[in-house]
Amino acid sequence: MAHTRTTDVLIVGAGPVGLSTAAELGRHGVPCRIVDRLSARLPYAKAVGIQPRTLEIWDRMGLARTMLEAAALIRGQLIYVNGREQARIDLALPPEVPYRFAALPQYETERLLEEYVVGQGTVVERGTELLSFVQDPEGVTAVLRTPSGAEEEVRAGYLVGCDGAHSTVRKTLGLSFEGGAFGEEYMLGDVEADWDLPHGYGIRSMHLADDGTSDDLLVCIPLPGTGRYRMSMLVPPELSTGTNGMRDGVAHGLEDDRIPELEHIQAVVDRLGPRPAVLSRMRWSSVFRISHRIVDRYGEGRVFVAGDAAHIHPPTGAQGMNTGVQDACNLAWKLAMVLRDEAGPALLESYDAERRPVGEEVVGRTVRHATQGVHSDPDDPGTVMLREAQLLVGYREGPLAGAPYGSLEAPQPGDRAPDCDGLTAPAAAYHLRLLDVLRGRVGHVALLYAADVTDLARAAAEATVAVAPLDTGPGVGLQVVAILSREAAPGAADRLPVPAYRDAGGQFARLYRPDGPTGFVVRPDGHLGTRFPLDGTAAGVAEYVAALSGRTTRRRSAGAARTG
Repeated sequence: MAHTRTTDVLIVGAGPVGLSTAAELGRHGVPCRIVDRLSARLPYAKAVGIQPRTLEIWDRMGLARTMLEAAALIRGQLIYVNGREQARIDLALPPEVPYRFAALPQYETERLLEEYVVGQGTVVERGTELLSFVQDPEGVTAVLRTPSGAEEEVRAGYLVGCDGAHSTVRKTLGLSFEGGAFGEEYMLGDVEADWDLPHGYGIRSMHLADDGTSDDLLVCIPLPGTGRYRMSMLVPPELSTGTNGMRDGVAHGLEDDRIPELEHIQAVVDRLGPRPAVLSRMRWSSVFRISHRIVDRYGEGRVFVAGDAAHIHPPTGAQGMNTGVQDACNLAWKLAMVLRDEAGPALLESYDAERRPVGEEVVGRTVRHATQGVHSDPDDPGTVMLREAQLLVGYREGPLAGAPYGSLEAPQPGDRAPDCDGLTAPAAAYHLRLLDVLRGRVGHVALLYAADVTDLARAAAEATVAVAPLDTGPGVGLQVVAILSREAAPGAADRLPVPAYRDAGGQFARLYRPDGPTGFVVRPDGHLGTRFPLDGTAAGVAEYVAALSGRTTRRRSAGAARTG
């Protein structure tokens, strides 16, 4: 066996979730290794939907432009029943939301994330399989099988399992994975269609039997390229195997032992397609199954699971990969703080407390939508759309959220920090968004809002002193940014000792609803950490920093995630 090689974090699985974990750790300056048992990326467009919230996360990383240039806009969905159009759903969001719904094949998402990670100096070790691991109070010892067949022992501070529905990490850790499976088998195909349907719209076409039940289904998701779709449909009898071939009791994901031909997919389009179409240029196809399961806990000790290793569910609404990316972002900044000795290990307990309720909600909602339809959702269409975009995920009841301040209708600790437009900077001749201000910053950001320059200067000084425990080096810790209200004089920002912007459009005030001069701390994952009156800046920031570092016992019941 090879000699032990030490790393801060060992990540198992180089899909979108594992790569996102590595990317966020790299941004925080944390060394990691990422391994994957496959020798190359799979050429399948498994997960294709990119939610606006995921694009916000990628924006903070500096990746949004790269992803947008490769992706296709999803404008909406056309629904057909027995050959007739029943509904046209336009995916509309409030104007302050900076991104829309997009589609990008998973292998492209992985390629772009891997390029980002490699640019940070981390190489994906492919053809490397996790065989076993044990943990102790000081770390994790893992055994890997390398591409040569040799075994290597690795010593890591923490291990993160992003190794999918059949996760070795989850099984070794002994986590339960309760749930069930859908009896139907489906097939997927990446093809081009020459029909004259509106560009950028997905297609859902069903056939209803006399008793009102659906007995045939065609779903088409537009992909980048002319007339290109990922199509899914029920498996024909000649390709069905029933319950045979299930791996370890978890019937979920692609199965490569049965490959549908173009003629199989063409036959379904001939039956259910809203327009006559000849399919061509099939890039790949597969049979797949759907399960719905979630772990009883997202980690134990120094080992954690994320993405499909923690939760699987129907692909309805493209929630899975996007939920996994948020898992990764939530966990990575906490691991970074603990590894930099800015926080105690207790901070890592908040990963399960914040993310498992989100996973439970997503699993329950996607199963309901898959079996009863999106129309079964009791909320108004606007709320449904925001939830599908994952813009309502929040942690108000989580252990890191302190007491609310100001109106409960305003963004409170745990909520997503909304973006806004209309900010101006002294040397910029154009308006900026809040995402422009946050982009590339590592760690927490304190946004101090007021009209009076003297108040802001004093609060900035207090915040700088209060945050000293997090000031461990360039680019980490907590950075202070001043936001002057639109009532402030246009040149006032020049007189502040910290980066300063003016809320010239008034959008920051409209969306954040400050209660007079107010401070906000934005977490690295884009959620609010705390909110406080500006005349209490020292106490507000110090309390939040102390709670993160484990020097206080501020706790609240984990409860259920706020999802609107």
